Amino acid sequence: VQLQASGGGLVQAGGSLRLSCAASGRTFSTYAMGWFRQAPGKEREFVGRILWNNAATWYTDSVKGRFTISRDNAKNTVYLQMDSLKPEDTAVYFCAGDQSGRALLRRDIGAYQYWGQGTQVTVSS
Repeated sequence: VQLQASGGGLVQAGGSLRLSCAASGRTFSTYAMGWFRQAPGKEREFVGRILWNNAATWYTDSVKGRFTISRDNAKNTVYLQMDSLKPEDTAVYFCAGDQSGRALLRRDIGAYQYWGQGTQVTVSS
């Protein structure tokens, strides 16, 4: 599976962005998908995850109620809708695929086998 993230950009605080992650490969629909981010000088951190069949999502506390992950398996694409953005959301955002499509509570970087290249999100104050 190859992943390609897009949709990043510059937005003012309080604004919204939607990131997309397009996947190649026929097995995409069986994978759980995660979003991570990495701010300058910081470690890559978990943002959220969605199961293979849209049945459940899980978010880190700092984005709950503001970010929403969804997927369209027919289009081999997963989305990260980001609302009420804050300057501290500034980071490079990565999508990642996990073959364990039915396990929800997996946030470790090492749990994901496939990674996209990242897209920059900058939130100005």
